Amino acid sequence: MRTIEWHDGVVRMIDQRKLPHEFVEVEFTDYRDVARAIKEMYIRGAPAIGAAAAYGVALAAVHSSARNRSQLLADLKEAAGVLRGTRPTASNLLWALDRMLAKAEDQALKDIREIRLALIAEAEALADEDVEINKRMGGYGAELIEEGCSILTHCNAGALATVDYGTALAPVRTAWKQGKRVHVFVDETRPRLQGARLTAWELMSEGIPMTLIADNSAGYFIQAGKVDIIFVGADRVVANGDVVNKIGTYKLAVVARENGVPFYPVVPTSTVDLATASGNEVPIEERDPEEVTHVRGQLIAPEGVRVANPAFDVTPHRYITGIVTEGGIVYPPFKKALRAVVEASRQ
Repeated sequence: MRTIEWHDGVVRMIDQRKLPHEFVEVEFTDYRDVARAIKEMYIRGAPAIGAAAAYGVALAAVHSSARNRSQLLADLKEAAGVLRGTRPTASNLLWALDRMLAKAEDQALKDIREIRLALIAEAEALADEDVEINKRMGGYGAELIEEGCSILTHCNAGALATVDYGTALAPVRTAWKQGKRVHVFVDETRPRLQGARLTAWELMSEGIPMTLIADNSAGYFIQAGKVDIIFVGADRVVANGDVVNKIGTYKLAVVARENGVPFYPVVPTSTVDLATASGNEVPIEERDPEEVTHVRGQLIAPEGVRVANPAFDVTPHRYITGIVTEGGIVYPPFKKALRAVVEASRQ
C-alpha cells in the first residue's frame, strides 16, 4: 500500500487527517490542490511531501495549456513556486522540485509531449526510489536492534511519512521480519498526535508489539531503563549533522544522552542539506494555534489564549549517536561523513 500514487493523470493519496478511524483516499488533478493537501497535512512526512511535490509538477505539466517549450517551463516554475511555499522546513520538498525542474530543462527532450512524459516518469522514479531507499535504511538500522530490544520513536516516520515502508520505522519493520522480538514505545506527539494516530495504527496493523505513551512520560521510561535505543525521522539534516525534526525531538535526544541511550535519526540522503551550515539557519514552520487549543475540533484551552506552535525543533549534532542513511550509518564527525555519503548517493 502506497501513501501516494499516480493513476492516469490523477494523484491519489491517503488522507492522513482521517486516520486511524477512517481510511480515505483522495484524488487531485490540479497541482494547486496537491499544494493545499501538503499544507493542510493530508500528506506529511518529508519523503512523502517530496513525492507529492514531484507529482504536483507532473500534474502541472500534463494540464498546462502551453504551446511551446518556454511557455511550459514558465508554467512549471510557477507551479514549483506554489508547491515550494507549502512547508518551508522539509528538505525533500525543495530537493524534489529542483530534480523535476532539472528534468524539464533537459535539452535532450525535444518537444512538449516528451517533457510531459519525462516528468511523469521522473515522478514515478522518485517514488519507486524512495521505497527502495527506505528498505536499505531498514537493513542498516536493523543491525542496531538486538533480540528483545525496546525502541522509542517520536511522531510518525513510518510508511505513511514516505511513499512506503518508512524511515525511523524501517529498522523496526526489518528487525521484526528477521524474527527479532522487539517492542516500541510510541510518543503520542502533540499537538497533531501523529504518533497516537498514525504510528500506533501502522504498528498495530502489522502486529508489532507497541505501547502508546504521553510525550511528557518519555523521560520516565528512558530513565527507568525501559528504552534501549531511539529512532526518529527528520525533515532536514544540515551539513554539521544538526537534525531538524518534529517538535519534541530535541528534548528526547538530551534525555537519551543523559541516560546513555543511543539516538539515531533515520534519513535518506535527499533529506541532507549540505548547503546549510547549521540548524540555526533552518526556517522553523509556525503552524495554526488551533492545533494546540483544540483536539478534534473541541476547544481545550481558554478562549483567546496566546499560543506558540513551532512544528519542528533542532537537535544539535553533539546529541546524535549516528545517522542511518541508505548508504550506511554515518558517525561523527558528521560534516565530513555526511558529505561523503551524499556524494556517493549521486554517483
